[in-house]
Amino acid sequence: MVNEGQASSSSSAFSFISKGWNEVKHSADADLQLMKERANSFKNLATSFDRELENFINSASTFSVPAIRSPPAEIDFVKKLQPNLSEFRRAYSSPDFSKKVLEKWGPRSSRIRIDLSAIKNAIVSEVDGDGVIDIDRARRSKRLNLREFWGEWKGETDAEEGQFKDWEPIRALKTRLKEFEKRSSSAEIFSGFKNSEFVEKVKSSLKSIYKEPQESKEVPPLDVPELLASLVRQSGPFLDQLGVRRDLCDKIVENLCSKRKNQILLRSLSSEESSIVDNENINDELDLRIASVLQSTGHHYEGGFWTDHSKHDPPDGKRHVAIVTTASLPWMTGTAVNPLFRAAYLAESAKQNVTLLVPWLCKSDQELVYPSSLTFSSPEEQEMYIRNWLEERVGFRADFKISFYPGKFSKERRSIIPAGDTSQFIPYKDADIAILEEPEHLNWYHHGKRWTDKFNHVVGVVHTNYLEYIKREKNGALQAFLVKHINNWVTRAYCHKVLRLSAATQDLPKSVICNVHGVNPKFLKIGEKIAAERELGEQAFSEGAYFLGKMVWAKGYKELIELLAKHKSDLSGFKLDVFGNGEDAHEVKSAAERLDLNLNFMKGRDHADDSLHRYKVFINPSVSDVLCTATAEALAMGKFVVCADHPSNEFFRSFPNCLTYKTSEDFVAKVKEALENEPLPLTPEQRYNLSWEAATQRFMDYSELNKILNNSEEVKKLSSSKQMTKSISLPNLSEMVDGGLAFAHYCLTGNELLRLCTGAIPGTRDYDKQHCKDLHLLPPHVENPIYGW
Repeated sequence: MVNEGQASSSSSAFSFISKGWNEVKHSADADLQLMKERANSFKNLATSFDRELENFINSASTFSVPAIRSPPAEIDFVKKLQPNLSEFRRAYSSPDFSKKVLEKWGPRSSRIRIDLSAIKNAIVSEVDGDGVIDIDRARRSKRLNLREFWGEWKGETDAEEGQFKDWEPIRALKTRLKEFEKRSSSAEIFSGFKNSEFVEKVKSSLKSIYKEPQESKEVPPLDVPELLASLVRQSGPFLDQLGVRRDLCDKIVENLCSKRKNQILLRSLSSEESSIVDNENINDELDLRIASVLQSTGHHYEGGFWTDHSKHDPPDGKRHVAIVTTASLPWMTGTAVNPLFRAAYLAESAKQNVTLLVPWLCKSDQELVYPSSLTFSSPEEQEMYIRNWLEERVGFRADFKISFYPGKFSKERRSIIPAGDTSQFIPYKDADIAILEEPEHLNWYHHGKRWTDKFNHVVGVVHTNYLEYIKREKNGALQAFLVKHINNWVTRAYCHKVLRLSAATQDLPKSVICNVHGVNPKFLKIGEKIAAERELGEQAFSEGAYFLGKMVWAKGYKELIELLAKHKSDLSGFKLDVFGNGEDAHEVKSAAERLDLNLNFMKGRDHADDSLHRYKVFINPSVSDVLCTATAEALAMGKFVVCADHPSNEFFRSFPNCLTYKTSEDFVAKVKEALENEPLPLTPEQRYNLSWEAATQRFMDYSELNKILNNSEEVKKLSSSKQMTKSISLPNLSEMVDGGLAFAHYCLTGNELLRLCTGAIPGTRDYDKQHCKDLHLLPPHVENPIYGW
């Protein structure tokens, strides 16, 4: 019974151990199977590489290109690769390497055979008579030979050499490398190597893998020429006030920067910035260069001494345009009529709110300025007159606001001078965009808030060539010199952008030339009516030539009398009707009578008057005009215009009915040509160019109001592409100079004695009691809660 129990216990123990080993065996078989599959995958990969190598050698051997004296870059690359391949082959063909590989991969690469009978015999032999296993003997059994315990490993040794064999993939790779080394030594491979498709693939792969070392992002500091160029450019406002021409400063800056343009400048910029540099001038290049240096130092300019941070965006998101002018109806002058039309057509689009700010004159001044003794007792009465006059001509009800500021009439200057701070009559909530009609005139004696501080964008429109008028007065040369620099001073200090109607005006800072005036729609309708009559064969023009303008010498009367007196015999029988009123009317008429000129003087009248429709030729010899409104109106009515070859008439030269002359003899020829021929009808394009719709579009483009009013994503991207880097730039010396000029002007205009010495009207630093009464204003020293002053 004991022996049977012992045998049963021994059998149970062996069965338990045998079951455990069977599980271990199955698990090991699964792991070894996975290893074998991975080994086969590596073998397939090696076979694929071998196939690619063989295809490469075959394709290379098919080319036959003549010998090349200097091998191309691809051949040099392969020649450099050959020693490395040979070294790679020798390393992998050594027995030590194969032995190490097989020692590492061999036992895990074959299937393990476990001899369970040996284990069974060992376990049974260790069981003594009482069924107890001798632990010491079991420990000694661990010294069994591993090869006997695990069984034989198939194919792991070479019976003849007694060494480990090469693994089949390694052996195949060795063979192929030997063949490649032999064949690569011949010149046949490289005969057509350059054009091999495989080589191109290898090159592209290497380029994608290879990364050039990143260049240093350190930006070299500014050198002396760049610092001098920046100083000269930023000193432009000061040099301009001293009379140094702007083009001279630009040439100095360009010469200083030209040597560095292709070196430090472009190298320190990114690819995006470099594309900007290619399309911009030298000033923008210098801006980007300075900004990149400052950006590398971490500096960021937050604003200057004169910067005003009180500007704000419109609360309702709709932009507001305030048009400020120096005259108002019923005074029929350009600065009264043209700003009125501009306000109407800007408001017509309804994209922005518009306010027209015009001067209010006390009744005593109204009697001196307004025609036919027309006066108004209140601003509301004058506003009604203005709106009725406008609606009659444009044909629609313009939705804009009309406000008034105090003004006084100067008999000596024949113009209206603002009294007090004009900017305060635009509330802060509406202080967005300002259009200053005649910015120099508005700011000669301006003593108040700086326009560019209160408004986000300030545009000046130059109407009058004041220098031409002043030169005709006593000591005109000296006065013109002073006025020229004062005009530069105030426009630079108070405007962001200046539009000059023609090149006849003074060359002001920040200015561009563009005609932003149109023609009253009424004149275009008259022209269409006359063209229709001519198509029906009717006689449209029954009268000859005429001249219309304010009767002052500077308006062209001097040139007209001189031309007619010089060529009286050449223009025998020529009759000219003259329409106008003015301060020099008596002198003009006396001079014409003394020279016995055939001039018929009549009272001034509206150019759209029916009595003027039948004249065929409008003669305008004036060279003091900036852009003669009467000339544009005559062209719109389909008439001939004879005018001087002068910058003020540049816009009209494209019209076939505009006949320009350079000499007095040429004047006679043009007059005769106009009298003997019929004017050509205007084309639709020509009519549009004369219209206020076209003028408003030109104004929006040249004043940059399109970028400001249209808050589209595209505009934001265009504007930020260049200002992104400049925003980190150093303080703008030009803006600092402008701020300093504005501050100095404020201090000087605050002194009543200096104001009187420069020709200001007494008491115009502040408005008087009569203005307070008429406009319902508080005294100047009392803060107004509406306007914020």
